[in-house]
Amino acid sequence: MSARTPSSPGHALPCWKRARQWRAALTLCALHAVLLGALPGPAHAEPSPALQAFGGPSGLQQLSSEFVDRLKADARLAPFFKDSNPRNLKKQLADQFCVVLEGPCVYDGETMKNSHADLKIGRKDFNALVEVLQQAMDARGVPFAAQNQLLARLAPMHRDVITVH
Repeated sequence: MSARTPSSPGHALPCWKRARQWRAALTLCALHAVLLGALPGPAHAEPSPALQAFGGPSGLQQLSSEFVDRLKADARLAPFFKDSNPRNLKKQLADQFCVVLEGPCVYDGETMKNSHADLKIGRKDFNALVEVLQQAMDARGVPFAAQNQLLARLAPMHRDVITVH
């Protein structure tokens, strides 16, 4: 006569152990379904305070529109944007700002390194761009603390944007 093991067909677990296994299995299945989108997850999370200070994704769209218009009008920076598609640039900047501010957007543009590689951008040019961004944020009434937060999060990109040292 052979001994029964937990994996053998005739092995019976106590009722409370079977219930615990079923509960664990159902929890795992529910988690898996939520991760795959089969069940609704939690309601939309509140935007980050930083994103709220900009008026959410729609506020960032307005800011990026103002910013691009100012870039194209600035004599120091306009040459860098002469061949750009303003509509696409506005969208890409809004999405990038949104992602940087922990918003629900997706940035699907080129990397900063690739998109600026051939533009011969120096530190002076980069600083002028930051100045124009600050002007656009001021024009949109973005609080100073929120401006600083965005600039601090964008600052590390200077390594990929500045190509002339």
